[in-house]
Amino acid sequence: MQAPPPPLLPLLRSRLQADMLTLVLLTPNREWSLTELADRTGASLSSAQREMARAQEAGVVASRRLGSTRLVTAAESPLTGPLTELLLRSFGPRQVIAEELSGLADIERVLLFGSWAARYAGQTGPAPADIDVLVIGRPDRDDLDEAAQRAGSRLGREVNVTIRSPQWWRDGGDGFHAEVTRRPLIPILSDSGQP
Repeated sequence: MQAPPPPLLPLLRSRLQADMLTLVLLTPNREWSLTELADRTGASLSSAQREMARAQEAGVVASRRLGSTRLVTAAESPLTGPLTELLLRSFGPRQVIAEELSGLADIERVLLFGSWAARYAGQTGPAPADIDVLVIGRPDRDDLDEAAQRAGSRLGREVNVTIRSPQWWRDGGDGFHAEVTRRPLIPILSDSGQP
């Protein structure tokens, strides 16, 4: 039988747990329904309930009921700030880059690739030093560079953006396309502006 999680910090047992905590803690003024968390992370509602109950027991999230809906938000706790900082730097690139690039025009798709995407997908290796972002579309380069700099500042690491055309994405044909598409890709945004 597996030992129970330590009572002082029963967190970060899985990527699902980290993804849910990242959503909640990186948006401290927002309340999330358990259904929203389950949908955004691809989890079952029962998994979302368990993970948020554990986080509430640890004191990093608070919850309230609104009718039959349970809403969770970041709690005011001595653990919340440091945990938020750890989540921002480790699991935050998906959320931060989506936030910074979501308002830009002429973007069909945004994907993370390279070492951060590989680690997120579960591949072992050294900690990523930067974040590699593939933008499919024809955005304004200056606007995109400013958004990448804001994201990098928030994440505490360099954000490198590569822009390619929709035709390049569909047709490929060069070594970079072959390399990028054979390794893990983490989708961030589609042309609807949604993750």
